[in-house]
Amino acid sequence: MIRLVLVRHGQTNANLEQRYQGQTSVSLNAIGRAQARQLADRFRQHAIDEIIASDLRRAMQTAQTIAAPHNMAVEPDVRLREMAFGDWEGLTWGEIQARWPERVAAWLENPLNVAPPAGETLQQVAVRVQDFCQDVMRRKDDLAIMVVSHGGPLRVLLCLALGLSVREHWRFKLDVASVSQIEMYNDTAVLTLLNDSNHCA
Repeated sequence: MIRLVLVRHGQTNANLEQRYQGQTSVSLNAIGRAQARQLADRFRQHAIDEIIASDLRRAMQTAQTIAAPHNMAVEPDVRLREMAFGDWEGLTWGEIQARWPERVAAWLENPLNVAPPAGETLQQVAVRVQDFCQDVMRRKDDLAIMVVSHGGPLRVLLCLALGLSVREHWRFKLDVASVSQIEMYNDTAVLTLLNDSNHCA
């Protein structure tokens, strides 16, 4: 069994303004940095064997803050990046709908195969997240691995692990700085924690 501790990065200004960030590498804001410190306090006494994070700045800042008390290095992994939203990055949902109404309708109807302009499809995200999961499962048993990433790939990871269609990823709510946990076995997975933010109370 491999235990995956799934952490969504702390808050950014784009989160606050409800703007699509995608693969734009933005920093945590003051609240996000405080959330990262709260996460570090939560896991200070926990045994963590590895910390793997998206290489985007907001995820790496969160992961490095958690890793510091353990004197651990964070392993960056591009497969854990947020979905690329292309031309939609930096915009709000209202702005996107106003500029690309037909593309938005097509994307909502078939996100697996339709991408935002200059972005990537949900299927492309699923392929890279699946590749990451397969790599993790090739490691030795009885590891506790922290994965610091973004809402999109973490929801997709949960779907893949639990045998759900990745189209159902919106059924999982993952707040910024939240913690979820899944136990991965050779042929199954068990969700043991979802969207816990008690450390931010």
